[in-house]
Amino acid sequence: MLAGTGRAGEGEVAWRDIESRIQYGYYTEDRAALGKLEELIESGDAHDKLRGYYAGLLAWRRALLAAPGRGAAQDGSLAHHAQRCVSSVDTSLALEADFADALALRAACLAVGAEIAGSYAPLAGHRAHKDLERARQLAQHNPRVLLVDAMSDYTLAPSQGGNKDRALGKLRQTVAAFEAERGGTEHLPGWGAAEAWLLLAQDLLDHGDTVAARDALERALLIAPEYVQARRLMAKITSG
Repeated sequence: MLAGTGRAGEGEVAWRDIESRIQYGYYTEDRAALGKLEELIESGDAHDKLRGYYAGLLAWRRALLAAPGRGAAQDGSLAHHAQRCVSSVDTSLALEADFADALALRAACLAVGAEIAGSYAPLAGHRAHKDLERARQLAQHNPRVLLVDAMSDYTLAPSQGGNKDRALGKLRQTVAAFEAERGGTEHLPGWGAAEAWLLLAQDLLDHGDTVAARDALERALLIAPEYVQARRLMAKITSG
């Protein structure tokens, strides 16, 4: 049986391993490896908030890999994984309504769903905004909360609550929060630093700052050398 609470310590090794395997599968874009984790996560304790959380994280990663531009997904559609993420995180929040990391993750899944929701997109964006607002109230310095907030501004249309003009400043705050977290006690959940540096690099490129974008990518690859998306963007920059 898998066990876990909210911080690193005895009894959490299984969930930390699950998080590492989800992240590695996402970084390497190994959809088959991610698919094999679903049953393992489901074998966890139904009364453990982390079971629903990591089922949601897995579904979100699979949704992101099913997005346009990331290659053809063989294991289901973006919409299916986004919906699976929301329903999984719902079970975590049913056990602990004020679990800030779970609120942020559900907002991320809703934001992915909003991108393909058609006429329902504003509603999905509004729900994501409400989850993020609550998560920020509960944990204003949590780097994953900050990351999802910045991602929402960067990716969502204005009609769904996005605001690209705000994203760059938020991303700078996010990477600073991750650096502070990495310098302290290990946290569980603990993912997100490499993704924050990658998104900052993308936003810096949008602003025409290639030198700073390359520096941010180097930071992402220092944390996750196997990060295919970061390597792809670095190759694009270096090739001119």
